Amino acid sequence: MGRKYTETIAAVSTALSSSGIGIIRISGSDSFEIADKIYAGKNNKRLTEQKSHTIHYGFIEDAGKTIDQVLVMLMRAPHSYTGENTVEINCHGGIYVVKKILETVIKYGARPAEPGEFTKRAFLNGKLDLSQAEAVGDLISSQNEYARQSSVNQLKGSIREKIDKIRKEIIYHTAFIET
Repeated sequence: MGRKYTETIAAVSTALSSSGIGIIRISGSDSFEIADKIYAGKNNKRLTEQKSHTIHYGFIEDAGKTIDQVLVMLMRAPHSYTGENTVEINCHGGIYVVKKILETVIKYGARPAEPGEFTKRAFLNGKLDLSQAEAVGDLISSQNEYARQSSVNQLKGSIREKIDKIRKEIIYHTAFIET
């Protein structure tokens, strides 16, 4: 179910500002391999050999130079937001360091993600239906409690449930009429 992409994408997943934490997300078939090229942890462990849904402490490096101290979270397909192999790099949130890590990820094989592309892939890979994909954008842009709650309900599948109920009723009545 869903579509398989050949390109691995990456983007900053948090606001690009001076903050405590910044997150760079990598999604696609080469996510773990790209992360292995820039990650340095204890005992030279390779991220490609680690279990899904684990977090690893280490450093992001480029050409032997340390960029930042990080936590790297691994999620193997299909058990991620996009349904693809996904790596999230949690680093210090300064604008320069977050951009530098993203540039390094791109240098080693990912391409910059387009706006909304992670959610687009989640939709195309069958992880979200269309109303849930739209709810993600609505939730991000919500500016009051009503909008937030409405988006959360839609994200949980409330519209899909209503449509499924109406669909079942139509099928029942159609079958009744035909008999």
